[in-house]
Amino acid sequence: MDTLWKTTIWRQFGAAIDTLENAISACPDGLWGDRSRKHEYWYMVFHTLFWLDFYLSESAEGFAPPAPFGLEEMDPAGVLPERVYSKEELFTYLKYGRGKCQSAILALNDNSAHLPCGSKRPGLTNAELLLYSMRHVQHHAAQLNLILRQTIDSAPKWVSKTKIELSDA
Repeated sequence: MDTLWKTTIWRQFGAAIDTLENAISACPDGLWGDRSRKHEYWYMVFHTLFWLDFYLSESAEGFAPPAPFGLEEMDPAGVLPERVYSKEELFTYLKYGRGKCQSAILALNDNSAHLPCGSKRPGLTNAELLLYSMRHVQHHAAQLNLILRQTIDSAPKWVSKTKIELSDA
């Protein structure tokens, strides 16, 4: 896979991650930890970052997110983490995911792009899983922006491409 395609994929995937980062930054504290909401803001951020981490992992077997996060997200019963994760914790997780995303894109080659992604998302190739993951991040970032617009009548502006170079994350 040539540099042009890797750079293009990164600029758009990075823009989705930046959009999520902006939604975290824009969230007021009262909304962040509001446990009365059906879809808790902080949890939607955690959910997005957890699956970004998982889908960018080399293998589903032995996957574990970095501390302090656990595997509750994989519980079929839909168990939430015991506590609200702070913005700082999730900013750190976002930075971790951004670096993992860059590494995955840089490691992609013509052969590996066409290989099945395994048990992470059966039926998808590694290249398709990258696009799937980018769509997942953007989907939830858009939901978070809608919540901001509905509750505080403000939301971050559109990110057309990331400002972070492919090797700088």
